[in-house]
Amino acid sequence: MNILMVEDDNSVAEMMKLFFAKEDWQVDVALDGVAAVEMFKQKQSEYDIITLDLNLPKKDGMEVAQEIREVSQKIPIIILTARDSESDQILGLGIGADEYVTKPFSPLALIARIKALYRRTHLDKVDNHMHFDVVTKHLKISKDRREVLLNDQKVEGITPKEFDLLLTMAQKPKQVFSRDKLLELVWGYEFYGEERTVDAHIKKLRQKLEQVGPQVIQTVWGVGYKFDDSEV
Repeated sequence: MNILMVEDDNSVAEMMKLFFAKEDWQVDVALDGVAAVEMFKQKQSEYDIITLDLNLPKKDGMEVAQEIREVSQKIPIIILTARDSESDQILGLGIGADEYVTKPFSPLALIARIKALYRRTHLDKVDNHMHFDVVTKHLKISKDRREVLLNDQKVEGITPKEFDLLLTMAQKPKQVFSRDKLLELVWGYEFYGEERTVDAHIKKLRQKLEQVGPQVIQTVWGVGYKFDDSEV
């Protein structure tokens, strides 16, 4: 695995480089926000995952995440930061980050998180015949290719978390999922007090779906969300 680590604390960067080396992973370290964006633009096809601190010199981590997402919607981003406020977490995840880890963190736990995210987002296989795992009236989803077709048009720019959210709901059309349940199924761990994280991702996902077809994610007021394209 090839990782771009955006971290201005040399001690943290050097420590993680040692742990990554034990996994036989390659890592490039960017010490400020400007360098991070430039490194990614130059070598974007080589990176598998980005770990991104928020408190950076020259350019804030939120700005870095936004600029990276303008270049690539698919590269997984894990935010590492000492900021632990709910608003910061929602903002970070809302602009396209896939995970949010607060400092101090366990290096082994971070490595486990990276591996899990990598497995979820790097499942593309060479196959001349497209196989769809979910087929409904308007929607088709391929888990291997991580592609979504709405009215036979590809939905562009879906992030890994948005894909997982849509897949989770589309596999069980009309079933209502609470925000807590979606956090458990998609993020894979408890996110206490972070129900608005789901709302932020659903909003972005709806915007992308609406560019090519009807709105298929419905809000069930006071409960959560459901996928239903049977009547559109």
